[in-house]
Amino acid sequence: MLRVDALTIRFGDVVAVDGVSLTLAAGERLAVLGPSGCGKSMLLRAIAGLEAGDGTVSLDGVNLTDKAPDQRPIGLMFQDHALFPHRTVEQNVAFGLRMAGNAPGERDQRVHELLALVGMEGFGDRATATLSGGEAQRAALARALAPGPNVLLLDEPLGSLDRHRRERLIEELPDVLRATGTAAIHVTHDHDEAFAIGDRLAVMHAGKVLQVGPPGEVWAAPASITVARVLGHTNEVTEGAATVVWRSDALRLDPAGPHEAMVERVHFRGVEHDVRLRTPAGQPLRFVLADPPAVGDNVRFSIEPERVIRFG
Repeated sequence: MLRVDALTIRFGDVVAVDGVSLTLAAGERLAVLGPSGCGKSMLLRAIAGLEAGDGTVSLDGVNLTDKAPDQRPIGLMFQDHALFPHRTVEQNVAFGLRMAGNAPGERDQRVHELLALVGMEGFGDRATATLSGGEAQRAALARALAPGPNVLLLDEPLGSLDRHRRERLIEELPDVLRATGTAAIHVTHDHDEAFAIGDRLAVMHAGKVLQVGPPGEVWAAPASITVARVLGHTNEVTEGAATVVWRSDALRLDPAGPHEAMVERVHFRGVEHDVRLRTPAGQPLRFVLADPPAVGDNVRFSIEPERVIRFG
C-alpha cells in the first residue's frame, strides 16, 4: 500500500500542496480530480521524489521520503509522452529495463508482451516520429510499465489527444493496469475521465484533498459546495437560508410544476441533450434530458427531491 501522510509543499508564501493524506491499495486506481493549479501535479511529483516537502511517503511500510526518484519503485507518465526521438518504439520501451540491467532475452520478451498489451504489436521497429498521438501515448504507457513499478503516476496523460483517441484510451487504460496488476494515481481536470478510470475519486482544490470515495457516491453526495463545483454541478439554488444543488438529472417537465424557466439552448450529446434554461429571476440552470423542449419555449418543471444535494 502507498501512504501519503500530511504532505505539504511550499514555494515561499505559496502552499501548493496543503496537508494531503492519501492511501492507494495494491492494484487500485485512484483518480485525483481538480482544476488547473490546484496542486494535483505537484502531489504526483512529490510522491515520485521530484519535489521535496514536509510529510511522509511510504510504500508497503518502507519510508520513501528521503529516497531519490530512481530508488522508488514508482513509474511516471505525463501528458507530454517524451519518447526518445532517436530511438525506435521497442528501444523506448526497453530503456528502463536496460538501465536496470535485465538480460537481453528477458528484456525482449517483456517489451513484446507490453507492446501487445497496449495494442502496439508490430510497432517495435517504428520510429517514434511516425506515430500518431494515441500511438505515442500507448508506447509511453508501455515504457512506464516495463520496469514493473509498484505504482504508476499518470499526470493528465490523455489531455493532448483528440476526443476519439482519448475516449478509446480511457476505455483501455483500466484494462491494461488491471492486466499488469499495477496500482495507479491518475490526475485529471476532466470529470468523465476521472469517473471512468478511478476505483476511487479524490477531489482536490487549492492544495487540499476535500473528499475521497467511490466516484458515484462522491458525485451524488459532494461534501461541500466547493466539491460540487469541482464535480461540475452548476445548479446552485437558494432555499431559505441554505444553498442547495439541483443535480443535472433532477428536472422533470411538469405543466403543473412549481418552477418556471425559458429554454435558451439545447445541445445534442448523442443519447441525451444538454439543456440550458433561465428563470424569470435571471438564474441560469443546466440539465440533461432525453426528450428536451424547443429553444424559446417557456416550461414548467418539478425537481426530484432525492436528486437535490444538501450540505451540512
